[in-house]
Amino acid sequence: MHNAYFHYAEPKNEPVLNYAPGSAERKALQQALADLKAETRDIPMYINGKEVRSNSQKEIRPPHETGHLLGHFHEGTGEHVKQAIDAALAARQSWADMAWEHRASIFMKAAELLATKYRWRMNAATMLGQSKNAYQAEIDSACELIDFLRFNVHFLTQIYNQQPLSPQGFHNRMEYRPLEGFILAVTPFNFTAIGGNLPTAPAMCGNVVVWKPANTQIYSASVFMEILLEAGLPAGVINLVYPSGPTIGDICFKHPDFAGVHFTGSTGVFQTMWKTIGENIANYKSYPRIVGETGGKDFVMVHPSANVDSVVANIARGAFEYQGQKCSAASRAYLPSNLAEEIKEKLIAEVRTMKMGRVDDFTNFVNAVIDEKSFNNLAKYIDGVKNSAGKAKIICGGNYDKTNGWFIEPTIIEAMDPYYVTMCEELFGPVMTIHVYDADKWEDILHVVDNTSGYALTGAIFAQDRYALETMTKKLVNAAGNFYINDKPTGAVVGQQPFGGARASGTNDKAGSILNLYRWLNARTVKETYVPVTNYRYPFHQAD
Repeated sequence: MHNAYFHYAEPKNEPVLNYAPGSAERKALQQALADLKAETRDIPMYINGKEVRSNSQKEIRPPHETGHLLGHFHEGTGEHVKQAIDAALAARQSWADMAWEHRASIFMKAAELLATKYRWRMNAATMLGQSKNAYQAEIDSACELIDFLRFNVHFLTQIYNQQPLSPQGFHNRMEYRPLEGFILAVTPFNFTAIGGNLPTAPAMCGNVVVWKPANTQIYSASVFMEILLEAGLPAGVINLVYPSGPTIGDICFKHPDFAGVHFTGSTGVFQTMWKTIGENIANYKSYPRIVGETGGKDFVMVHPSANVDSVVANIARGAFEYQGQKCSAASRAYLPSNLAEEIKEKLIAEVRTMKMGRVDDFTNFVNAVIDEKSFNNLAKYIDGVKNSAGKAKIICGGNYDKTNGWFIEPTIIEAMDPYYVTMCEELFGPVMTIHVYDADKWEDILHVVDNTSGYALTGAIFAQDRYALETMTKKLVNAAGNFYINDKPTGAVVGQQPFGGARASGTNDKAGSILNLYRWLNARTVKETYVPVTNYRYPFHQAD
């Protein structure tokens, strides 16, 4: 009998473990790394709750140790996509009808499994498959993913509890249904947490999902799927497949039951998706929800009153943690002429202390970029600076090597032109470009900061002058969806800084907040009249 209202209190953010020498967590993670490296994993797709294998297998190798084989994944075809859609639609009604407390329990259990039993395995898989160091894996594949699961349960409970007014004699209520059809979740390589959140947020709302991760994130995605199944996720609710992007898009976007896409990836791909959905709009049962986050060209604006050491430390972390492969990574910085030389000197000294190498050596701050395509793209930009005829120069780093992995040395470029190519285009690697401006004209440079890039994801401003902070905050109001004052532009925490940007950076539906969940719900208003009228006439119809 379902006659109680269930409450899920606001959770606390999952504590971040530090992995200090001699700590229990360090030993556990080192063992998990050794265990995974000792096996060659055979990674299937998961359709209708069952493992599915194909005739085509693709190798998975660590980006930082390309000579080592971690395993193979089974590449999907169009037929697998169709099977995943069919499985999702077959599961839809039962999943939508499941009482909320039972749906919620599945994801709360998954969070608990991830926080305990699977923490080391998930972090190790992220480290090996995506070349993250121990701390970057911990804040991503453990803490952020756990937070997404727990906070989304809390947020969704808040939504369900929001009800309209009911005057005497009537009962008004709001029901929140899942969308009519299936959701396509397309997830990136750089965050395991995003890979987990994009399919589970819609599923938590009662939707069924076809999930396609980036090939370079399949290794950790498959571990999360194991967790969901152990937590009791019913067959067909989330179906994990590995086809090519064009293959899954061609089938899903032509299907009449396509109800929405939850996407993180490139602007070009997202715009193509949007165009294709628009061209097929008459074929759908409903208007699909289109939710996407598509990258950034994130800035650091330094005011003449800024604290130099704070600027240096935050650029070093913001630009080079996880090799600059965060959508939010600091990629361009504007330094005032009165502080520029001191900032450059100290920043270069700091960057030169950063060790680079394999993830299982915990002393390494920098690891490899994700694959050869990324490596070649970054090398092209670095070589372009060397041949720029004085338009820009490399003041730190600038080397790269792919002998044993895709290693790009942390690089700082100084651009004489604020519109030099590396100030404008998203590089997605450990390459930071700085431009020195006239300190007396700091307000003028704000227009350049705002208009240099089509993106508007994250940005940071540094100043000790409060009037200047207010001015910059106002003038850069549209330049970033996540805005940081005297802090690096990375590191958004679920429940604290809901994440997302506008302009070319996406739809700004704020993952990690209640706003994102509204996108996966259809509201139905129900009005019940206790004593209905029996005469159509109103009092004003009566004669005097």
